[in-house]
Amino acid sequence: MRTIPKAESLDIEFKSDLKCYPDHDLIEEIVGMTNASGGFLFLGVEDDGSITGVHKKHKDPIGVTALIANSTVPPIAVRAEIITEEGKDVLKIEVPRSRGVVSTASGKMLRRRIKLDGSPEVIPMYSYEIPSRLAELGMLDYSAQPLAGATLDDLDPNQRVRLRRIIQNRPGGEKTLLSLPDDELDIALRLITDVAGKYVPTVTGMLLIGKEERIAELIPTAKSAFQVLEGTAVRMNEDSHKPLLELFENYETYVKAWNPERETEYGLFRIPIPEFDWAAFREGLVNAFCHRDYTMLGAVRVLIDDEGMIISNPGGFIDGVNLKNLLTVEPHGRNPALADAMKRIGLAEKTGRGIDRIFEGSIIFGRPWPDYSESTSRTVKLFIQRAKADLPFAKFVAEEQNRQGKPLSIYTLMILSVLNTERRCTVERIVELTNLSENKVRSAIEVMIESGLIEASGKGKDRTYILGKKIYRENKETIQYVRQTDIDSIRHPELVMKLANTQNGIITKQDVIELLKVTPSQAYAVIKKLQAEGRLELLCGGKYSKYKVINS
Repeated sequence: MRTIPKAESLDIEFKSDLKCYPDHDLIEEIVGMTNASGGFLFLGVEDDGSITGVHKKHKDPIGVTALIANSTVPPIAVRAEIITEEGKDVLKIEVPRSRGVVSTASGKMLRRRIKLDGSPEVIPMYSYEIPSRLAELGMLDYSAQPLAGATLDDLDPNQRVRLRRIIQNRPGGEKTLLSLPDDELDIALRLITDVAGKYVPTVTGMLLIGKEERIAELIPTAKSAFQVLEGTAVRMNEDSHKPLLELFENYETYVKAWNPERETEYGLFRIPIPEFDWAAFREGLVNAFCHRDYTMLGAVRVLIDDEGMIISNPGGFIDGVNLKNLLTVEPHGRNPALADAMKRIGLAEKTGRGIDRIFEGSIIFGRPWPDYSESTSRTVKLFIQRAKADLPFAKFVAEEQNRQGKPLSIYTLMILSVLNTERRCTVERIVELTNLSENKVRSAIEVMIESGLIEASGKGKDRTYILGKKIYRENKETIQYVRQTDIDSIRHPELVMKLANTQNGIITKQDVIELLKVTPSQAYAVIKKLQAEGRLELLCGGKYSKYKVINS
């Protein structure tokens, strides 16, 4: 069985060694990979994936490892081994992702990227890209750096008044900051920093309370865009270099005009249900500005169209964050100083778990989850789909939170959402759909069973879970509830016999699995029951056992 991948990617590289691949080219490829995401280089494989074998010069893994370490600064510690595929030797080199910026011994800094056609290439890493790389690795806070060319006169007094008003009015704002004079407030929020005995604005200071024209001049990358489309008609399209505090207030005003609400009754009260959850929008916007890469050209973009809302920002996920661990990874950002200031002002979630609010905003209304799947190594894109609220599910969640006197955890909400969609799930299926660890899922499930939110049936690996009867009652689906818990299992034998009779009296375990949507052991139990009742008999055994209907 072939173990070498069949195609190149960002972290997989093939190099032909028929003519002895040059050592200096090999070093450059390794440097490019370590300055990106690391990966594997296979020496002795053609670009099309065909295996042609490694040159005898490169059949010494220890020698190649030493060559790479001696030819890179700082030295790269790779792992190399000879593997045999299709009767030919290939040198497999495992390249770690660097924790800094690596160059060749001659001073070349390179990085790997994916071209428009999907193939990888190694290109120069320019000096202005180094801060971005270090920030991505959490080794540099670009937002805390003094901004070259900026002076205290570039800070707008009107924006500082706005800053104080936001702290006063926002629930999460640190009110103790309001007692500080302007200069001490600026220092406390790291809006200014001491450089050679003189205070100058930081990147954070200019982004939050800088004068618009100076932001455009000194931080041309700090651009934002708000767009609204109806079909192909452009209803709004505004580009701006305004300071972030003003932008937030403006964007909240804009969204109100394009975010209709409908009300639903909840007991004696009427609850407004917006098209897009406000908390989710605010946290998505905060994340876009706090985690964007300010060394890259581009804009933080808010787009509202017929499909939903997109919030995107330049700069991919930072080191250690990916699509599967968004909700579980320890919170850390690309611009800690900016994020900290936003939290203390009251604009951002203080725990750093704003991503939880983004998911919660969709789940509590029974809508599709937020989607980050179109994010790339250069852009993060959040998509919140337009969808009707599942009112019975929303009421069910609201009642439970009211009963407990606190919000449900994001893990509980995710599991409820999965069961609301899938109807019946095993732990393995819940883990697959939520990307949560099995321990977290099992722990949450036990608590949810005790509180009556969900119900379990079966034992061991066959144990499955459904929503509790309250949600079915709210949905006026008590018949479906009974079917989920009892009737389906009662009808299983008859359904199996019906299928067997339509297949010339023959049936297999796989047929039963596909028919009943059950596990292999559950299918086997149904077959054994029919055998015990004298309705089926084993026709032939083995891995692909067949069973025959016994005609009475």
